[in-house]
Amino acid sequence: MQSWVNKLWYDGHILRFVFWPLSVLFGLVTWLRRQLFSTGLMTQVTLPVPVIIVGNITVGGSGKTPTVIYLVELLRKQGYKPGIISRGYGVEIQGVRSVRLGDNAHQVGDEPAMIVARTGAPMVVGSKRIDAAKQLLTDFEVDIIISDDGLQHYALGRDIELIILDGERRLGNGMLLPAGPLREGRWRTSTVDHVIINGGTAKANEQQMRLQPTRWHSVSANISQLKAPEPEQAVVAMAGIGNPSRFFDTLSDLGFRPDKVQAFDDHSAYTEAELTALAGERPLLMTEKDAVKCREFAKDNWWYLAVDAKLPPSFDQQLLARIKQLAIDKQR
Repeated sequence: MQSWVNKLWYDGHILRFVFWPLSVLFGLVTWLRRQLFSTGLMTQVTLPVPVIIVGNITVGGSGKTPTVIYLVELLRKQGYKPGIISRGYGVEIQGVRSVRLGDNAHQVGDEPAMIVARTGAPMVVGSKRIDAAKQLLTDFEVDIIISDDGLQHYALGRDIELIILDGERRLGNGMLLPAGPLREGRWRTSTVDHVIINGGTAKANEQQMRLQPTRWHSVSANISQLKAPEPEQAVVAMAGIGNPSRFFDTLSDLGFRPDKVQAFDDHSAYTEAELTALAGERPLLMTEKDAVKCREFAKDNWWYLAVDAKLPPSFDQQLLARIKQLAIDKQR
């Protein structure tokens, strides 16, 4: 299904025009909703601490999770106490729920499980981000909130908006859902504080982000006695992210030539039998996001590649200056 949708959205498939009337309707509905907020007929809730939205205007993965992790680490270095909120995509949560170290992806969502496993930062998930944010402020000592996604969740007041775009796919065919991948028109990129380009080449007024591989980690909860995979080994690679080819290209850059590569839909759930049949006795290589869904049944020779986001120092300086002023304004 995902491969067919990608052809429609990113390869100029002629069927996109069949869905164009639905895209017009979608655009009308989203425009009306924005007008309700801008005129005050629907209320936007303002919080007592700065709120950063890390979102996108395209459907699918673009690099939001590595950006959230980057922001948490950047803010901590400056003495801030960041907390995170998220919807918890793909899981049913009654009300809100704090994400704890060791929580399973099927309980809180794969991205929240990954973020907390990596950072240990306070995080609350829930379908209503305002409720999640209020719970975060109640339960934890937090002085800045990062919202993982939520750019179109206008009920939540925000102070800084970041759009993350896949540098290779960009805006696809430039059409709104369902004919194209856009949740909002391309005009939205001119209204946010920063447009961050993941891979590819940033244009003027955009921030270039690179995902830098760090090291291999064992997926298994047990301490693996095996050596980390090396390029000359026979391996199998898998990825269930928004753009699986990005991971496979990274492996190629590192010198790996997998016997088999398998792309799964974003947010796919996995079973031990399925992945064992895929890899056999060979090492299985995957992303960190996939790994949090496999920890309970992983074999000792299953590995994930950790990556760190890298952004220009100028971005850090501009963002921190803005946050510093916001913190002062919020205290008045």
